Amino acid sequence: MTRRFQRRALSLILATSVAWTQVTPAAHAEPRPAQIEAWQQSTSVRLQVDGSLSDVLAVSPSDVWAVGQQEIWDVWKNRGTIRHWDGSRWAEIGIRDNTAAGSLRGLAAASPSDVWAVGDGHDGLPYLAHGDTAGFDRVRPSALRAGDWLGGVDAKSGKIVAVGSREKNGLILTGQGSTWTAQETKDEGALYAVSGGFAVGDTGTEPLVMHYSGGSWKSMPLPPVPGGYLRDVQVDSSKQALAVGGVYRGPGDIVPLALTWNGKRWRELKLPASEARLYGVTGDGKGRYWMTGYDPSRAAEPFMLRCEKGRCETIRGDAQQGRSSVRLQAVAYLAGRSTVWAVGHAVDAKDRYSDVVESFAPKTTTAKS
Repeated sequence: MTRRFQRRALSLILATSVAWTQVTPAAHAEPRPAQIEAWQQSTSVRLQVDGSLSDVLAVSPSDVWAVGQQEIWDVWKNRGTIRHWDGSRWAEIGIRDNTAAGSLRGLAAASPSDVWAVGDGHDGLPYLAHGDTAGFDRVRPSALRAGDWLGGVDAKSGKIVAVGSREKNGLILTGQGSTWTAQETKDEGALYAVSGGFAVGDTGTEPLVMHYSGGSWKSMPLPPVPGGYLRDVQVDSSKQALAVGGVYRGPGDIVPLALTWNGKRWRELKLPASEARLYGVTGDGKGRYWMTGYDPSRAAEPFMLRCEKGRCETIRGDAQQGRSSVRLQAVAYLAGRSTVWAVGHAVDAKDRYSDVVESFAPKTTTAKS
């Protein structure tokens, strides 16, 4: 059983505000931080020891899914887990499979009764599960083979797309009815997320975006970002999307990266200066986006970027006693509530993991639970 949400005021620091313009090498003065108040609700789905959540999906405010893993450091006890929020409590949803899931990384839903999860199996094969609140069953596409890896999934009525890697190349798995096909990308690298006909990842040296067009997946031209990578994508329409990740500049030297799509080309979005790692992105479908991750310079504080009306702001939550760091791996927007839920894990002073669910909302729209 989960603890109930506890409401508390959160001081949010708007570290900087920048226009959505293409990046230029010009230097910018450090703006003076401003402060606003908002509500933060913090809870846990109560995973077993050393548990972490890797993805979250909101079908509605009373129909929220999360996946992750428990006992991540124990090779024998490590298990994937699927959790569901019904508007009042979190519950574990069983998987009817004796082989058991390992780490589960991605979620998608075509409808409330048509939910998909992807990750690793303990048998050396990628793991694909399908179900609803009554339980999940493992799906075994013959197109998959040992050594394949799946990181993300997208679901529409009658069609499933999962992405990952096969050996040195990206992998795109497509299911329609009982027919499954696997396509390897021409580019080396891996794909980590897919949504609305766009799949994102990296080649090992630069970002990679694949687009489904004319019955096949093709790589898209991107602005040059040496060392860049993408980990998630939010697609509002064929003419509006946002992908997030980072730029690796050397050991321990990473800066955040976001690319925007306007229907014609991808552009790099200027973000507040930081060394934050971005993992997840969501949106309200109206041009407002929230990105989650981790900022090593203030590791114990929940970290989020919010972009609205052409400006991006850094949101930092308060550090809580017993947490040495917090990583928010994924985020979902709850339509009708003006609220976003971010999931991931916190680490304590003894390097023990515990899952977290952080909820952010404007003060005037405090969510009930």
